[in-house]
Amino acid sequence: MRISSLEKYGLRCMLALAKVGPDGQLSITEIAEMEGLSVPYVSKLLAILRKAGLVGAVRGRSGGFSISRQPREISLYDVMSSLGGPLIEQHHCQKYTGQLPECVHIENCSMHDVFDDLAGYIREYLSETTIEELTSGKMDTLVNRIRQFDEPGSSNVTSSKDLLPHVPDSTENEMKGTTEDVG
Repeated sequence: MRISSLEKYGLRCMLALAKVGPDGQLSITEIAEMEGLSVPYVSKLLAILRKAGLVGAVRGRSGGFSISRQPREISLYDVMSSLGGPLIEQHHCQKYTGQLPECVHIENCSMHDVFDDLAGYIREYLSETTIEELTSGKMDTLVNRIRQFDEPGSSNVTSSKDLLPHVPDSTENEMKGTTEDVG
């Protein structure tokens, strides 16, 4: 899982616009200066966000960009998926088949369930987290939501430890020092 610069800086642009609300506007130049980014890069990011319907634009001397909805109605998933797609794609393993058309472990793959659960967990978390929470200082809400995933019965995942595959003791010593990519 990687968060690209497009996703990170696009989210920063969205947060800048959310702070002025749907009735306020910021120019590309203002956002670029606020975020320490180039004007062409901010322009590119805003074009992507506009195409996704997350921001609107008003042309002219007093024009600028604004968010298209209230910050409480825009999730992090909305922003991140518009900028780069899912952070972990479901059916991740189908992309990594080696030299074969299908993964040799397709029927009995322990990693498949881990990646699918992790993708679902991340999507759920990002979908429930709003731009408003990030701009209004409600970070304690986010921290509590993370802690809920460690409480039994709060999600499909019963503990954050369930996201990691268990390696049997008999193979632990064999796996030490191995750096081979799997998946």
